[in-house]
Amino acid sequence: MAQDSVDFSSHYQFWMQKLSVWEHASTSETQQDTCFHLPRFQEFLRQMYEVLKELNSSTIIERFPTIGQLLAKTCWNPFILAFDESQKILIWCLCCLINKEPQNSEESKLNSWTRGLLSQILSAFRFDTKEVDLFIQSLGYTPEDYCPGLLKNMVLSLVSELRENHLNGFNTQRRMVPEKIRFLSRICIPLVTLPDIEPLVEALLTYHGHETQEVLWPEFFDAVNEAFLLKKIFLPTSAVVCLWLRHLPSLEKATLHLFEKLISSERNFLRRIEYFLKDSLLPEAACHPAIFRIVDEMFRYVLLETDGAPEVLAAIQVFTQCFVEALEKKNKQLKFTLKTYFPYASPSLVMVLLQHPKEIPQELWLQTLKHISEMLREIVEDQTHRSYGGPFECWFLFIHFGGWADIAAEQLVMSETESSEALLWLLAFSYSPRDGSLQRAQTMVELKAVLIHLKKLFRSPTLSAKDLQAVAAESPDRDPRPALCQQLSRRLLLNFLLWAPGGHAIAWEVITLVAPTDEITHEIIGFLDQTLYRWDHLCEDAPRSRKLARELLAELHASSTSPLNVGRGCRDQDP
Repeated sequence: MAQDSVDFSSHYQFWMQKLSVWEHASTSETQQDTCFHLPRFQEFLRQMYEVLKELNSSTIIERFPTIGQLLAKTCWNPFILAFDESQKILIWCLCCLINKEPQNSEESKLNSWTRGLLSQILSAFRFDTKEVDLFIQSLGYTPEDYCPGLLKNMVLSLVSELRENHLNGFNTQRRMVPEKIRFLSRICIPLVTLPDIEPLVEALLTYHGHETQEVLWPEFFDAVNEAFLLKKIFLPTSAVVCLWLRHLPSLEKATLHLFEKLISSERNFLRRIEYFLKDSLLPEAACHPAIFRIVDEMFRYVLLETDGAPEVLAAIQVFTQCFVEALEKKNKQLKFTLKTYFPYASPSLVMVLLQHPKEIPQELWLQTLKHISEMLREIVEDQTHRSYGGPFECWFLFIHFGGWADIAAEQLVMSETESSEALLWLLAFSYSPRDGSLQRAQTMVELKAVLIHLKKLFRSPTLSAKDLQAVAAESPDRDPRPALCQQLSRRLLLNFLLWAPGGHAIAWEVITLVAPTDEITHEIIGFLDQTLYRWDHLCEDAPRSRKLARELLAELHASSTSPLNVGRGCRDQDP
């Protein structure tokens, strides 16, 4: 590297002067001089690339202020560009000037200028400039109109060649050699954001040859993925799927990019989560099992790292919902078996959970919930079902379809059902999968007592906030309730407020009494947002309950400085 730098610096001015002479003279002697010196000049270009590739664009401009002039003079010399080797090395040098994340207008201008030179190499390197001008004029075009058209035609020609290459298979006489495909991907790296290049980028991504190893440059995948994530390029889903299947780091980066958006978005806002998910194309791409498994594993990792944070649970649930919608839209009959998506789960349990509640008559919801509870309980508590991964794997599967747990809490309050034990077990398991059978049974006893109390009040003509506070509050003559029991009791109480005839008038007062901390306030906001989101997807016809949920959610969002604001009334507006 050091020797290359010394040789490059010592020859720099010599070749700068030569290029100036060649630029301003078109005699036969000048042309002969160019051809005579070309091998040495190519060696100089190689040395230049070895130096430039070790530097960032800012350092290059600082150390070699006139390098732009040198490269421009080279790009406009048809005798130099007539040799493929010169073209290749020159493109490499220009790529070194591209700043992937320009920090100011000067760096952005440099990127634009460099891309212009690259376009020049691609579109006009076969012709002498004067000859091109005469030819264009004879056709009645200006150079400004002709060059973009030439580039477009060249791109279309390459796209056609790539597609024919795919169809020809092993017909080696007509196939594009892997070296040329690899070279094309290298050329495209600094050009991926140019609209005229998009068809070529798509054709390269969707190209499937018969090579045993990947022929495209890894940096090409990185550049395309970055441009896609930053909305600088628009690709069809099929091309994005090919990108992520062929280059695992791109898929991982896309998933992490989604996580960053979800973390930075407004807390407990499921519609925004859904927007980010669909905009990422990950749910649609996840119709391919390999992509689904990787994204799902990354969700699992984040879930474990955050100890089951509610925001992560909500994101997994919405992701699964979007994924199932895409799967149903794409495949009336599944192209892949469900086992390929959920390899550690009971296939029969997956089939039941995949049923959308909207597709089942409401009078059969209790029956479905009981069936889900019995299947989960058998796997979790029966030692003979270890092939399905035990309690955690069952829970991780169930939270993908967490809407069933929300419906279970709703049904417990609203329905006079003999299946309350099955629903209570389902609720307790969904909130604390680590509990053993005895601990879960104790939680169910606590919840059943709360439920009995609420059912007595459900049809009461008069309700007071103090009566309902007693449901969620601690009793002075007994040990404090476990945190899980308190959380589940609040969940039942909130459902009661939304559905009980007398609950609407005192709902805000009750919430101010049972939410003394920011943490509980956020929990209630999450419940209301998730409930409205679920009702929208189920087309739930409950105008009074929906109106109350919106009012409460708007009020809680408005109380930004304090979780409680008793003096502020509920407002009839969407959150």
